[in-house]
Amino acid sequence: MKAPRQSVRKPAEGLRERKRRETRDRITQAAMALFLAQGFDATTVDEIATDANVSKRSFFDYFPTKEDVVAAWQDAFGDTLVAAVTARPAGEPLVTVVEEAMKSTIATALADPQSFAIGQLIHDTPALRARDQLKYAKLEEQLGEVLAARVKGEAERVRARLLAMIVIGSMRIGNEALPARKRSESLQAYADKIFGTIWADLAEFGRSAGRR
Repeated sequence: MKAPRQSVRKPAEGLRERKRRETRDRITQAAMALFLAQGFDATTVDEIATDANVSKRSFFDYFPTKEDVVAAWQDAFGDTLVAAVTARPAGEPLVTVVEEAMKSTIATALADPQSFAIGQLIHDTPALRARDQLKYAKLEEQLGEVLAARVKGEAERVRARLLAMIVIGSMRIGNEALPARKRSESLQAYADKIFGTIWADLAEFGRSAGRR
């Protein structure tokens, strides 16, 4: 019998916080629509501010640069992943936690019809491509922290952080190989294959180490 899911009640959002979130979301949505329509480099902050119905100064209150808007859009993946890990049953093996949480988060991200187009935009824009590598470091830190919170003892927390490093590193490789995937292969099947490869390769590394 599975243990009950962990439940964390979020503090109520105040009116000021809600308005700031709504403004930030509006700026993000306007910017991403413009980036996809006319390209990242061709889009100006003035255009984003106009479409978001905010002043240019307000834009910079929320985002220091245009690149930060794309980074904010990417942050949603990490937030969803943390929530998915937190929602897994207490006591569940970490490998199961991270695999199921990652699959559900990927499914949520890909439900956004803009996901592939934005991924291509990032790939085709040098400034965004360079910044994109920071995403993985942040994801590894977020995943490592939320996994470590599920275990006790320093040794187990180290293992949790190591697992986060392996999974996010594999995610990076999987994303790089995504364009080469067979069109007939579903994204769910692709994710299953990636995780199957992770666990099989780790087992083989362990056997190789034991033969030294």
